[in-house]
Amino acid sequence: MLRRSLPFLAVPALAQSWSPTRPVTVLVPNPPGGGTDFAARLYAEGLTRLLGQPVVIENRPGANGNLAIQAAARAAPDGHTILLQYSGYHAGNPAMMRNPGWDPNRDIIPLGLATMAPHVILVAPQLPVTSLAEFIALVRARPGQLHYASSGQGSIQHIAGVLFSQAIAAAMVHVPYRGAAPALQDVVGGRVEMFITTPSSAVELVQAGRVRALAMASATRAPGLPDVPTTAEAGLPRFTIDAWFAFFGPAGMAAPVQARFNAALRELAADLGLRARAEQAGARVAPMSVAELDALARREVAELGAVIRPAGITLE
Repeated sequence: MLRRSLPFLAVPALAQSWSPTRPVTVLVPNPPGGGTDFAARLYAEGLTRLLGQPVVIENRPGANGNLAIQAAARAAPDGHTILLQYSGYHAGNPAMMRNPGWDPNRDIIPLGLATMAPHVILVAPQLPVTSLAEFIALVRARPGQLHYASSGQGSIQHIAGVLFSQAIAAAMVHVPYRGAAPALQDVVGGRVEMFITTPSSAVELVQAGRVRALAMASATRAPGLPDVPTTAEAGLPRFTIDAWFAFFGPAGMAAPVQARFNAALRELAADLGLRARAEQAGARVAPMSVAELDALARREVAELGAVIRPAGITLE
């Protein structure tokens, strides 16, 4: 999973040779309220301004993201339907399913990175713990009795829970949900003890004391949660989980269309206000060229598959 940032690159002049002729739909494979939805909406207003047409967010959850991804892959490659892709779906679904209905390396092509987000370890506020060390001790004292949420079978949150159990040598029970929002609701209510997710969907809940953040699964603290220690600081070194959220288009999209989206996204990523909003939500803006995002996505497909297949995680 990605642990590096990339510098800004010059915007190609070719990017100005195409413009949409009607509203652009961004398909989001999750319900409102999660990190994918946040990333799409973070850029929508700016894209509307730069492209000269309304950019409309359409949340289309279902089938572990496959409904939206399939629709994007089958859309006309004319730039009027694009996808906000989540790395967990991009790399996880092909490893878990015999036939997800799309191929990450063939059916959709990268347009540009939206955000990267480390994950935060959240626990229910009803638990008698205030630190990661105390929570680990609780799980070890009650192996197989505590639960962790995810936004779906095979999601990065699911993988994070598997890796967390392995790291502390104590079993937990996986409880999948349809998106981050319902998972968070059950953590708030104490029905599930832990959720490892991106901060964007949880910062306000943490600040309000409705969930407890024990550690950032990252090398650095999050600007939106400056008092939350990293896992290394909290006593669990080398446990880091990063996700990325990126715009993709249907295969067959012409190079000028692809370049125009990439240029617009990188121009918006330079805006200090947008970067501040991302950081406040616990995300990070790290603009990439099309080639860099393509390399990242292909690497993630290989790396996440190497975790999923040996663990026997399937989704059908």
